[in-house]
This record gives sequence, structure tokens and C-alpha cells, in this order.
Amino acid sequence: MKLAISGKGGVGKTILTALLAREAFRSGFKVLVVDADPDANLASQLGFKEREITPLIEFKDLINERTGGGRLLKLNPKVDDIPDRFCLQKDGIKLLEMGTIRYGGNGCTCPENYFLKALLDHILLARDELVLVDMEAGIEHLGRGTAQAMDALIVVVNPDKKSLETKKRITALAAHLGINNLYVIANKIRDSADKDMISTELPTPPLGLIRYQDEVRKASRDGLPVTAENIENEIADIFDELSRCLSL
Repeated sequence: MKLAISGKGGVGKTILTALLAREAFRSGFKVLVVDADPDANLASQLGFKEREITPLIEFKDLINERTGGGRLLKLNPKVDDIPDRFCLQKDGIKLLEMGTIRYGGNGCTCPENYFLKALLDHILLARDELVLVDMEAGIEHLGRGTAQAMDALIVVVNPDKKSLETKKRITALAAHLGINNLYVIANKIRDSADKDMISTELPTPPLGLIRYQDEVRKASRDGLPVTAENIENEIADIFDELSRCLSL
């Protein structure tokens, strides 16, 4: 199962990625998590210390070796060995942190972009783990083939207009790329008014609802991993529903 998780910044997609990864591992899956968000915070949510992980984009010599560097770049650099060489593992979950991919007005042709795009393509097309990709707010950097290789795109929203507007934009992009399975998870739900807003704004019911927990806010504020002690039923239900929808 290959899942990408997106949404407006601050909606809780990184925390959800970490919690779903742990639930998947508990359910018996091999799990590889990819942090493809330039504002990378997934490592800390999985319990890694800051010094333990180096973003792949910082391996300049390796990237230049694989892409050829200079003006004549290899469009399909060798990347199939990268996940096993560079991923870190903690509590049974493997992690790769991509680093910031730069974009120019007409698309950047730097070696780093070619390398990271080829790596993401490989992970989604060829790896046999359950893969969770924590995306940045949009999905513009996905190619059509890569996007269609995903089993599902999950968009996280909060009960606020801005996150729901971002969801509409992502939905339009997903349709253009041919992503057939798009699901919404509503996070930080405090009361019935929040539920009513989500129901009114979304054309179909969300895959799951996650209650607001002040413990989650405090852990995020302090840079600590968020546990699912108070929302473990919601996370388990969401994973079970995903498995059912995708016939796992």
C-alpha cells in the first residue's frame, strides 16, 4: 500500500503520518515512511533525535555521481539502493528524509531535483513495504506516473475555511493527475459544530474524524513525539477503513 498524505500546513498531517505508520507496523506491515515536506518534522514525531538523520539532498557528492552533475544530467539516475543504504529505523519503522526540492519559474533542472524525483518514483513504484509519504501542502511536484502509482492520497483538513480551500485545490490537482482514490481525514474536531461544518463543506463524508486533544498540542509545542493514547481508537479505525477501501 502506497499512501501520500497532504494538506495545508498546520493541519496535523505529519502527526497523522507518524501515528498511521505505528498502527501499520502493529498490524504486521513492513513500513517505510518518507518525509517529502520541506518543513521536515517527521523524524522527531517518530522519536529520532535531530542529529540522527541527514536529509538526502545534502549528499551532494552522491547526487552528482548518480546524475552526472553539470549540464548533461542523467534523467534516470540509479536510486534503487538508496532506501536500504540511507534509511534509519526505529521501533520497526524505516524513515527517509528527502530535504527541500527547489523549484524555478519554469521548473528547476538541478541534479538534486532529478535525484529526489527519481527516488520518489522508485519508492512508490517498486518498493514492497507499506509506504507513507508526508507531502508538502500541494502535490504539484508529482508526475502523472508517480501519482497513479499511489494507492491513495489522504488530505487532512481542520474545521476551518483555509484548510478546506487547500483541500479543494489538491482535489483538482489529483483529478488532473489521475489519482482515483482520494480520502479526507478531519482533524482537531472539538464539538458538534466542527462536525457540522465538515459535513457541510465536504461533498462526501470524511474517512475519519480525530478529536482535538490538548496533549497533542502540548507535545507538538515541546517537540515531543505524539502518542495515540487518547485517540488510538480513531487511528485504528482510520487504518482499518483504509485497508477495507483498498482491499488489503
